[in-house]
Amino acid sequence: MPYNCVINQDDNLSKAELMNLIQSYAFAVNDLTLYLDTHKDDEKALQLHNQYTRELRNYMNSYEKKYGPLTMYCPCNSWRWIANPWPWEGGNN
Repeated sequence: MPYNCVINQDDNLSKAELMNLIQSYAFAVNDLTLYLDTHKDDEKALQLHNQYTRELRNYMNSYEKKYGPLTMYCPCNSWRWIANPWPWEGGNN
């Protein structure tokens, strides 16, 4: 039942690679959540959901440490997302 996504354990991931992993894991966690709503006794799906949730959290933490907050719920010492130019000002996402 695992999703077919490339998992790179390298700590030297680029910003785009980290974001791709975060989006992939977020999709998988959401999809498994919907599946578990109607298949609550599927232990394999529950284990996979828990594993993917941990991995998603780890990738999000890595991203936020390197590039700043992903959500407003990230504890931070400064408003880093306003420190760089916005996309319409020539900033790179």
